Amino acid sequence: MELSNAFVRLIRNTDWRIWFGITITVAWIVGGGWYVMQVSETAPTQNFSLAAVGSFLEGAFAPLAFLWLVLGLFIQQRELANNTAAVRKTSEQSEKQTLAIAATEMNARQETFFKIADNVKHQLGGISGMLLVSSIGPGGSARMSREQMDDYFAQAAKGDDTVFARMFISSDFLDEGGLEEMFFGTEIRIRHSRNFMRAFDKLLRLARNCDVDTIIEDSLMQGAFGLLYRRMLELDPNPAPEVRKAESH
Repeated sequence: MELSNAFVRLIRNTDWRIWFGITITVAWIVGGGWYVMQVSETAPTQNFSLAAVGSFLEGAFAPLAFLWLVLGLFIQQRELANNTAAVRKTSEQSEKQTLAIAATEMNARQETFFKIADNVKHQLGGISGMLLVSSIGPGGSARMSREQMDDYFAQAAKGDDTVFARMFISSDFLDEGGLEEMFFGTEIRIRHSRNFMRAFDKLLRLARNCDVDTIIEDSLMQGAFGLLYRRMLELDPNPAPEVRKAESH
C-alpha cells in the first residue's frame, strides 16, 4: 500500500514533459525494433557492416536526442521560473521582516520617548512655575500672593504640569511690562526662560527621532508648553546658538 502511494505521488510530482518524452521514446524504440524485425524477415541473408549499423543507429536515435534536448530546455526553463518565484518570495519575506523589525524598533523608541517626556514635562512645569513666581509672585510684581502660588504648585503636583504655561499664554501681562519683560526682564527670569527653551528643544529633538509623520512633534508644539516655547523664541532679544538652531527648524 505504501509503495503504491509512493508511486502515485511520484507520478503526480513528475513533470508531464518527462512522461511525454518517455512515452515517445518507448514508442520509437518499439517501432524501431519492429522495423528491424521486418527487415530481417524480408532480407535474412543481407549482411550489415558496422558502418551501416552505426548509420542506422545514428539515424534512429537522432530524433530521440533532439526530443530530449528540447524537453530538457523546457524543463530547465520551468525550474528557472520556480527558482525565480522562490527568490522573489524570499525577498518579499525578508522585506516584511525588515519592516516588522523597523516597526518594533520605532515602537520601542516611542515608548522610551513618552517615558522621558513625562519627566521633562514635570521639569518644564517646575521651570515655568518658578518663572511665574519671579514675574508676578512675591519675587516680582506681587500680583499673586504666596498662598495663591502655593495653590497653583499643589495643582501642578497633582499632575497638571501645564498650569503655569497656560497662565503665561492666556494673558499679555501689560501691567508688568508685557511678556518680554516677564521672560527676560531680570537675570533670574532669563535663566529660567533659557532653561525652559533648552529643555523643550531637547524634547523636540528626541521626538523627531521617533516620529514618523511629525505627529508627536506637532502635538508638542500645539500644546501649552509648545505655545510658551514659541512666545519665548519670538521675544528673546538675544537667543542662544542652540535656540537659534532650533528656531530655524
